[in-house]
Amino acid sequence: MRIGISADHGGFRRKETLARDLREAGHEVVDFGATRLAPEDDYPDFVIPMARAVSRGELDRGIAVCGSGVGACIAANKVPGVRAAVVHESFSAHQGVEDDDMNVLCMGGRVIGIGLARDLVKIFIKARYIGAERHKRRLAKVARLENPKGPAA
Repeated sequence: MRIGISADHGGFRRKETLARDLREAGHEVVDFGATRLAPEDDYPDFVIPMARAVSRGELDRGIAVCGSGVGACIAANKVPGVRAAVVHESFSAHQGVEDDDMNVLCMGGRVIGIGLARDLVKIFIKARYIGAERHKRRLAKVARLENPKGPAA
């Protein structure tokens, strides 16, 4: 799987560890930064390019880490075609993909430990979208918000 990863200073250390873990598991990892710990950096500078690559289909999934996960999630969800969520427990890590076709996992580097972060990434990567009719119907309604003049689903 081709996975993008990004973080600001609040998630930098967590990102570095997760990127290494993903590579060791055989995934292709595209690191969108930060490339160094810099307390003055801003999460949109790293999250938005990663989210755009997910939206364009250049990446299978994305992972964004900031201090709480919230800012990264807000930024990622501004990109059409991205379905990001802050996830700090295992049920949502798979259910978000299975039912809602979540393609970007956001988490807080200051909120959860590395053990849980590793577990959530594994669950997220393993999960697959089910594509039930009710899920497609709901996602079509959300997609219309991104393109209100486009064709109705």
